[in-house]
Amino acid sequence: MRTEYAEVVIVGTRCAGTAAAIEFARAGRRVIGLDSGRFPSDTLSTHLLWPTGVAELAALGALERVLALGAPKLHTAFAGGAGYAVRTDFAPVGGVNYALCVRRSGLDAALVSTARDHGADLREGALVTELIHERDRVAGVRYRDRGGVLTEVRAPLVIGADGRRSTVARLVGAQTPYRDAPSGRACYFGYWHDAHPGQRGIAAQWRSGDLLGTAFPCDGDLVLCLIQPPIERAERGVGAAEPLYRNFIAEIPELAARLRDCTPAGRVRTAFDLVSYFRRSSGPGWALPGDAGHFKDPITAQGIRDALRYGGLLARAAAPVLDDPVALDAALLGWERQRELDCLPIYQWTNRLARGAAMTPLEVELYRAADADPGLAARVLEVMTRVRPPEQMLPLRVSAQLAARAVRRHAPVPVAHTLVRELLDTATEHHQRLRARWDGLPPLPARTDTAIGSPS
Repeated sequence: MRTEYAEVVIVGTRCAGTAAAIEFARAGRRVIGLDSGRFPSDTLSTHLLWPTGVAELAALGALERVLALGAPKLHTAFAGGAGYAVRTDFAPVGGVNYALCVRRSGLDAALVSTARDHGADLREGALVTELIHERDRVAGVRYRDRGGVLTEVRAPLVIGADGRRSTVARLVGAQTPYRDAPSGRACYFGYWHDAHPGQRGIAAQWRSGDLLGTAFPCDGDLVLCLIQPPIERAERGVGAAEPLYRNFIAEIPELAARLRDCTPAGRVRTAFDLVSYFRRSSGPGWALPGDAGHFKDPITAQGIRDALRYGGLLARAAAPVLDDPVALDAALLGWERQRELDCLPIYQWTNRLARGAAMTPLEVELYRAADADPGLAARVLEVMTRVRPPEQMLPLRVSAQLAARAVRRHAPVPVAHTLVRELLDTATEHHQRLRARWDGLPPLPARTDTAIGSPS
């Protein structure tokens, strides 16, 4: 078995892993990245980047490569529901005033190339099989290449950026979340050859009954149509996805009109049993950025932005202290806590939207008001794009007005139920944020030989 040495080894080299690799390499650290796949290759993803996510690409030096893939700049956001149409432009973030929807095959390959340009050693077809420990610290990995050759890479820091089914999270015993929320929706993903060039600058979403559907123009002259029905309406049988997907589109007349004259491109893909979560994401010699440590339902399209941002922040926190184990562990813990506090509000808001229910009377009134008030529409969009935290979306006066209009215009029982649930949710979420700030993170999971790939 061959042994190599690095300062950082990264398991998984898509969004979070490449962001970390770029920043470590910029800091002059020797980085080896390992991924079981090859690039370019696809992975299931909503792959929408709000301006905050595009700004992260720019900060990493990858935006020029990504734009060369041909995805249109999406300058306008559109939301339709209950007969109302809300349209607004994106607020600029770091000089970026547009969103992008880029297929992962091209996006991930562009990030890999950027990381290599900065000097990171990224290896494809490398399957990590176990972690190496020295005393109580993770000190490297063992991986097998496609030829079956086993290699050991020793490093003071192992980063698991290997997604929701993270091998590293499993091997350190952190795969069980300390906070989670099952989604009430399934996902049906399909691409269409776009026949409407005049709408290729618009990121659009509609709600109709209990369905949510999108039309996000992307590279290759395609448009991504994602349908999220309640999980109870999803079917898992062989051959069920395609006809059900078409039926869902027909139930959203505005989306069906957007796709008129468009032709399907490829098969319909599905995702069921999604669970949003936080896992413990740092310990002695290891860290979990991206979906390996924290995941949100795709309904708010936050995953890629957070993978890029917190992958980069992890590297910037850890790079100066890789040679000092005590300082390194403190930096990793500080990074993890920052992500927890930053992401908890949007995690809570995402969980509300992912319930799989029809629009509430309050939501109907919000759409009605935003349809008539461009300023309010902009505030709502700023929550989605992470310019404004959810708790600051509506001033108390506006919230009271929406509640009063709901009482006047809708049946009293649904309104009362909505208002009670809104108050309970708000109180629960506020308490959860306070506990996260006061109590900090829960203890690390106990180490066991079966959970940790101890070297033989």
